Amino acid sequence: MPTGPNDLSAGAVRPLPGLSRRGLLAGLGLGALTVGLSAGTSVAGEAEAEAEAGAVAEAAVAVAAARNGAWAGPAQGRFPAGGHYGAPRGGGSHAGQDVSNSTGTAVYAAAAGTVVRRSWGGGLPGRTGNGLVISHGGGQYTYYGHLSAYRVALNATVTAGQRIADMGATGNVTGPHLHFETHTGALGTTVNPVSFLAARGVDLAGGWSRIDPGASGTTVVVIQHLMNQRGYGLVVDGGYGSVSADAVKRFQRSKGLAADGQVGPATWPVLVYTLRQGGSGSHVRALQTALNKRGAGLVVDGGFGAVTTSAVRAYQSVNRLVADGEAGPVTWRALTG
Repeated sequence: MPTGPNDLSAGAVRPLPGLSRRGLLAGLGLGALTVGLSAGTSVAGEAEAEAEAGAVAEAAVAVAAARNGAWAGPAQGRFPAGGHYGAPRGGGSHAGQDVSNSTGTAVYAAAAGTVVRRSWGGGLPGRTGNGLVISHGGGQYTYYGHLSAYRVALNATVTAGQRIADMGATGNVTGPHLHFETHTGALGTTVNPVSFLAARGVDLAGGWSRIDPGASGTTVVVIQHLMNQRGYGLVVDGGYGSVSADAVKRFQRSKGLAADGQVGPATWPVLVYTLRQGGSGSHVRALQTALNKRGAGLVVDGGFGAVTTSAVRAYQSVNRLVADGEAGPVTWRALTG
C-alpha cells in the first residue's frame, strides 16, 4: 500500500468531495449500519425502512458526539492533484491524504495519544521517508509521513494540537508535503482521513472546525472566553454544557444564524475578533489559550503585549501564514481548526 510521490506538477488543488451520509458513517466506523438497508412496500420493506431510519438517527447522534473538540488539524496547506485517499499508486492505492506546503511547516498531533512508531516509513509496508505513528486508543491510529524533522520522542505522550514534527520531502516524493493517514480498528486498516476528521469536526483542508454541545477541552475554553468578551458571563471550565450552549444559541440568533449551538464555519467568523498588540480582554485570553494549544506557553492574562505578539508571529511563520503579528480570521481559523 505505497504512499507514492506527491504530484505537484499541475499545481492544482483537488476539491473536497461532498460527504454523503454513508461517508460520514464510514468516517465514524459506522458504515456497516446502512449496508443492505432499503425501503420497500412490503412489511419486510417497511421494517427495513424503519431500521434504516433508526440507524440514521443513531448515527446522527454519534456524529454530533464525535465533534467533541478532541481532534485537531495536523497541518496547514493545500490538497495537491493526485494526493487523495485511494488514488492509484502502481499496484495499490494511496493510503492517505497529502497536504502540501514548504519544508519546515509545522505538523501537529491530530489527537492525544502515544508515539508508537518513529522510523523510516513508520515501520509500515510501502511507506517511505521519516514517519511517526500515534496511537489514540480504541484501535485508532494516525500516521505522519515524509517528515523533515521529529519534535517528539518514541513513546512520548502527546496532546491534540501539539507540534510533533516538521513537514518535509524525505522518501519517495516530488515535493514537500505531509502524508497523513487514519487507521481504525487496527494499525494497517486505513480509512479516508478527510471523512474521518470531518466526522470529528475537523476540516483537513484547513477550514473552520465544528464544535458541538457536549464537547470539552481547550477549544471550548476559547469559545467561552470569546463569548464572555461579548458579555455572556460564562464560567470558563472547558465544558460545553447546556449553559454555554444556550448562550451560543442566543448569540447565533442575535446574528441571524441558525441557532443550533454548533460553533462551526457560520459562527466562528462572527465570534472571533481581529486582535493586535495593545488589546486586552477576554478575547485576548481566548487567543492566548488557542496559541497555548499549539505550544506557545503563554501566561493567559488577557494582555496582548510583546510576548503574545511574538507568539502570534511564530505561529504564523511555522504555518506559512502572513507573519504580521495580527490575529485575524485566517490565523484564528488555523488555530481553532
